[in-house]
Amino acid sequence: MTKVTINPGICGLTAKVTAQADDEDQVVLTIESACTGVGKIIENLGDTFDPFEICLTKPGQNPLYEFAAKAFPGHAGCPVIAGIVKCVEAECGLALKKDVSIVFED
Repeated sequence: MTKVTINPGICGLTAKVTAQADDEDQVVLTIESACTGVGKIIENLGDTFDPFEICLTKPGQNPLYEFAAKAFPGHAGCPVIAGIVKCVEAECGLALKKDVSIVFED
């Protein structure tokens, strides 16, 4: 099981994500967030995904990004979907666990 906390910035709507690979080469996601867009991901897409369809696609072309393009409020810089993808990558052995960040410079 892999868990991440995604702090998306000024909105303060932190997302907590858990990814659990199962025995059928699928990954089960749990997503908790006060953001209404993020909160609707599981409700609309279900909680079980093929990790290759989530992680090994061109940017913006997986089911999570496609849903976000239709259902999220207009905020292209939201890092939550990228954080969910990183969580799935790590859980399914498609990437090593390593923190990521965006740091504003003075």
